[in-house]
Amino acid sequence: MTSSADNPAGTRSRVLIVDDSPDVHRLLRARLKQEEIEIVSAESGRAGLDEVAKQRPSLILLDLDMPGIDGFEFLRTLKEDSATHHIPVVILSAMSNPQDKVAAFDLGAHDFVTKPFELTELRVRIRAALRMNALLQMLSQRAQIDGLTGLWNRAYFDQRVQDEVARVQRHPGPLSIAFIDADHFKSINDTFGHPAGDAVLQGIGRTLQRSIRQTDIACRYGGEEFVLIMPATPPADAQALCDRIRTTIEALVWPRHPERKVTVSMGVAGSSIGAGLTAPAWVEAADQCVYSAKKSGRNRVVMNDLSAGKAAASTEPAPLRKAG
Repeated sequence: MTSSADNPAGTRSRVLIVDDSPDVHRLLRARLKQEEIEIVSAESGRAGLDEVAKQRPSLILLDLDMPGIDGFEFLRTLKEDSATHHIPVVILSAMSNPQDKVAAFDLGAHDFVTKPFELTELRVRIRAALRMNALLQMLSQRAQIDGLTGLWNRAYFDQRVQDEVARVQRHPGPLSIAFIDADHFKSINDTFGHPAGDAVLQGIGRTLQRSIRQTDIACRYGGEEFVLIMPATPPADAQALCDRIRTTIEALVWPRHPERKVTVSMGVAGSSIGAGLTAPAWVEAADQCVYSAKKSGRNRVVMNDLSAGKAAASTEPAPLRKAG
């Protein structure tokens, strides 16, 4: 499973060159064109930070001696941001003072190559840095994936919801969060056994994965609870998506209990313009909506438009034969 910031297997790794010398950019583009990489250029520290935010590179080649934001400040800014601190940085600099090297490594540099550099050696160091980054990303992802459903886990959700709420606070725009709770899940375990319950959780997980966009984030929150983060999605659109998910799950046939339907209650909290709320407040609003959905009869979607301050709106299903 990969996030949009990662490089899936088989794609070219993106390498960002941050250097104020156009000659360095031309040289590296010419000499590295045979490598399986995509090169992005920035000729200042500020432009480099902007490209990091847009491109999420797999590796950065960084000069230290630049006007304005120099390499040290660039590196410090990069490593202080939880969204970019993992990106490896290879320093390419004519500054050969041991104190400069120590300072760069203390700030989180992965490697240091002194100008003028030998191209064969640089290629080897780039390949080594990219391999190390790929391995670390793979290990990090495995630690953030729920073993039963294959979705992202609670730890990953906690981090991503902070990032997404911070993003709409900086640049107001749509964001929606949905909680999904399997109805009467305990009775499935009690009646048909825990393997049947596990199969239900896996089925819900597969339905979420098939229903959402690539930019959406589906997580198992814990137990029979799931959560969706839907960037750039107004609450009405999120409610419509969740209702499609709800009806898809309701229509599933379960081999271990074909006569027993499974339904879910869903709560959506969203805003079209950002709501000025903290991440915990967004989560609490979505959780209150799913609580309202369960309290008002289950198998429905309850939505709260935080931007408009509206009361929760409910999408109710057609009458369903009660299964216990």
